[in-house]
Amino acid sequence: MSLYSALYAGVSGLSAQASAMATVADNITNINTVGYKGVEAQFRTMVTDGRAKSNYSAGGVAAAPVSMVSKQGLLQASGNSTDLAIDGGGFFVTRASSSGTGDVAYTRAGAFRPDEEGFLRNPAGLYLYGWRLDASGDYTNTGDVDALEAVRVSDLIGTASPTTRIQARMNLQSTTANYTGAYTAGNMASGAVTPQFTRSFDVSDSQGGSHRLTMGFIKTGANTWQAEVYSDPAADVTAAGGVLASGTIRFNADGSLDRAGSTAALFNPLNVNWTNSAGSVPITLALGSDDGIDGITQFGTESSLISSNVDGGMLGNLSSVEIDKEGVVNAIFSDGSTRAVFQLPIATFQNPDGLTRLSGNAYTLSRASGGMTLNAPGQLGAGAIAANSLEASTVDLAGEFTNMIRFQRAYSASSKIITTVDDMLREVSDLKR
Repeated sequence: MSLYSALYAGVSGLSAQASAMATVADNITNINTVGYKGVEAQFRTMVTDGRAKSNYSAGGVAAAPVSMVSKQGLLQASGNSTDLAIDGGGFFVTRASSSGTGDVAYTRAGAFRPDEEGFLRNPAGLYLYGWRLDASGDYTNTGDVDALEAVRVSDLIGTASPTTRIQARMNLQSTTANYTGAYTAGNMASGAVTPQFTRSFDVSDSQGGSHRLTMGFIKTGANTWQAEVYSDPAADVTAAGGVLASGTIRFNADGSLDRAGSTAALFNPLNVNWTNSAGSVPITLALGSDDGIDGITQFGTESSLISSNVDGGMLGNLSSVEIDKEGVVNAIFSDGSTRAVFQLPIATFQNPDGLTRLSGNAYTLSRASGGMTLNAPGQLGAGAIAANSLEASTVDLAGEFTNMIRFQRAYSASSKIITTVDDMLREVSDLKR
């Protein structure tokens, strides 16, 4: 009987509008939740028989809430260096524990703070995960979340960082007289030849031990110098005579570095083996670019070291944590030294709106979301990381109050359907009288 179908349609209207009102309540209560994505109440028809012509039977309506996960929220400035937001697509990778076990959750709620053990967690208790960087600042992206570790920088206190880079700007005086004696590689390191200019740099091994490396130079011709990089004392390294690199450095007529015409070994990373059995990593020599004046130059002023920078050494107390837009987590220590510790990944999905919502403003995979891809921020569709920022809720309060009125009116109208059909059914019952 069509009257009964109308009654059931009214009931479905009450249920659908009640569900829609629930989405409004959820949105309004989460208007200040960091990274919250508003839920939009959509509806779909229910049809009992689409072929009906003369005898129509009502089907009703059903609510189909859709979480607008892909909608970007406003980025708001924050005073905390570990507050993070994603400018673009993607999610932070988190877990409920720091041990690497438990289900993976994806979130854009980036209000991370160090806990009592030094791990970065957000208000939902989710631990931030990333790739741990090696001593050279590198990592391997296998695309597997099991290769990630909980981000923690406090465990570096009291440890050591090996030297990975020596950067130097120095000038070799162009009016220096040419060396006229016999010279073979290693003579400056052995003391057989006195360098016309030297500079020493203190470097560190993996255990924090200090060692001294010296660069020596003699001029052997127009725009041509011989150079050596050697350990002082030579017994600190296993290389013969303590010589780590040697060769020719040439300059252009304008005093800039002719790197292409120089010996490549003087610009390649130094592979050092310490005799104290401490570990080491290749030490990059940043001595200037080809045809540039950003490293070694040859001008008329006296030979001198203009500036230098050597990383590595013992790590003191942790002063602060900084995260750049590429997602590199840097630990800054009380002695002013900085070390890159983690690389944060960004997880992207083919259909982020299809993710399954979890408590704590997080999401998990579903069939509708498609597969997950891990990439560094800013690569292959992954958004960039904005440090000292938080993503605001996407809820529009004015729109939610408007929806509240709409759904309330629709709910009242559905109740009128039920009361009207009840009156009509009562009239049918009275026919028997």
